[in-house]
Amino acid sequence: MKKRRISRIIVAMLVIAMMAFTFAACGGSKDEDSDSSDTGADTATKTAADLNIQVVAKGFQHQFWQVVKQGAQAAADELGVGTMDFNGPGAESEINVQVDLINSALAQNPDAIALAALDTDAVVGQLEDALSKGIPVIGFDSGVPDAPAGSIAATASTDNENAAALAAEKMMANAEFKAAIEAATADKPVTIAILSQDATSASIIGRTKGYLDALKAALEAIHPGAVAVTGHDAYAAPAANPAVVNILAQVTPTSDAADLKNGAQAILGEKNLIGIFCSNEGAVTGLLNATNDGADLADGATYGDILVAGFDAGATQKKAVREGLFFGSVTQDPYQIGYQAVSLAVKAALGESVSDVDTGAKWYDASNMDDADIKDLIYD
Repeated sequence: MKKRRISRIIVAMLVIAMMAFTFAACGGSKDEDSDSSDTGADTATKTAADLNIQVVAKGFQHQFWQVVKQGAQAAADELGVGTMDFNGPGAESEINVQVDLINSALAQNPDAIALAALDTDAVVGQLEDALSKGIPVIGFDSGVPDAPAGSIAATASTDNENAAALAAEKMMANAEFKAAIEAATADKPVTIAILSQDATSASIIGRTKGYLDALKAALEAIHPGAVAVTGHDAYAAPAANPAVVNILAQVTPTSDAADLKNGAQAILGEKNLIGIFCSNEGAVTGLLNATNDGADLADGATYGDILVAGFDAGATQKKAVREGLFFGSVTQDPYQIGYQAVSLAVKAALGESVSDVDTGAKWYDASNMDDADIKDLIYD
């Protein structure tokens, strides 16, 4: 009897063990199938045709953003993107509208979002939501400054320092301008001014610094140790020797038109002023307002001997360049901003590594502003 009881117990234990093994094997198979669908296998097999890319710009109606849209659409077409939607508020003051557009984009659970934020603080929640969902966000134009760590995969934007350095390079290549610099002495120094608005905008700071650094390097090659930087404390630097050239960094307290006009008037009062760089459209307008809509900059007029370069575009700046009141201006490349933003978004969505891209800038003057590769970049 005892042996039979032991045999029954052994058989029962074997049956239980076999059932447990079978259950575990079945369960394990199910878990493995589940894991393979949740670990990005779908992403690994996706192509551009499967993607939904949402682009949210700072604006929509302005010609600048329409050119950005053209670039974005061109990238989407070339890469074969399944869905690419480009949206933006009617005006760049409509922060709440942009927030709503981002929320709408997130509701689609897209594969990537490209964003040019009007106000980073207003979209922190949305950025954190995208990060938690694994939706890569690409910044473009001015990007998303001070975004939460890890929330922006890469940014497609103008390197403002490099762009403004282009203006310094072009001005130094002007024979009369360079001759005036070479003829300067400590007894009769010359002044080259920069007109910028406020000292907090990252893009304006970049442009001011980029122009100043490139110009100073070129000037030091002509007059070593004799180039001083005066004006705003953020940029001021004395010369090692008596100054032969003075770079005046005039930074207005606000972007208000009256402040910019006053800043321009202060610059125009400098002795032996031979050049001015205006770091954005607002600064350009301030200078034009201080010179009778630019009439005083014409050859033979009060300030006709001053070489002026600008940055950005706009109807009044384009007119000043076309009429020769300005030597020329630097423009961003809105087409490339849109093109590179979508290109980065596609790469990020497909799991490829991405990094920031400089979308470049171009110089335009009366001789080339109607060229095919320039005219669409200088918006009104």
